[in-house]
Amino acid sequence: MRVLRAGDAALLVETEDLATALRLNAALRDEGLPGVVDVVPGERTVLVVADQSADLDRLAARLPQLRLPADAADDADPVEVPVVYDGEDLDEVARLTGLSSGEVVRRHSAASYTVAYLGFSPGFAYLTGLDPVLHVARRSSPRTSVPVGSVAIAGPYAAVYPSRSPGGWRLLGRTDLRLWDETRDPPSLLRPGTRVRFVPGERP
Repeated sequence: MRVLRAGDAALLVETEDLATALRLNAALRDEGLPGVVDVVPGERTVLVVADQSADLDRLAARLPQLRLPADAADDADPVEVPVVYDGEDLDEVARLTGLSSGEVVRRHSAASYTVAYLGFSPGFAYLTGLDPVLHVARRSSPRTSVPVGSVAIAGPYAAVYPSRSPGGWRLLGRTDLRLWDETRDPPSLLRPGTRVRFVPGERP
């Protein structure tokens, strides 16, 4: 674990892998260290934002001493995401993995996911837990517009597009569940540590 200054009121913690970053994020949120006002996890980093009056040197010395939990997922029931599996890339993912389309759906919906971090666009959650057989590369040519609610995979991650945006992830299906709502507090339905399940639905 390497702790670096990030401006006048933050520390950037570099970790060796995603799992450690997730566990550190969970520890920081559980510990409630004095002066810490926000924690922002990344793939191998955790940004610790402090109050202007906080002693960053003391905080930097404290971080490596935190006891990390064995599991970074929270204890709440998983958020269930209903999915109609009719995505444009479903058949291609089946071809790339050597599976049938039905088996791709079965494996995708059978997994238990955890939000690792948010990024790319507001409310876009990178979900860990995807079956390794479904680890496929992004499209070589990204789409200029991916519909809101698109359920997608890329590399080791699964995700749901919270808004219409460009994107190169492989589209497996769609959901009507609203993941980003500016009138909600907080606007994002998902946060780091949230557990997620995808539930297959019937085509209309």
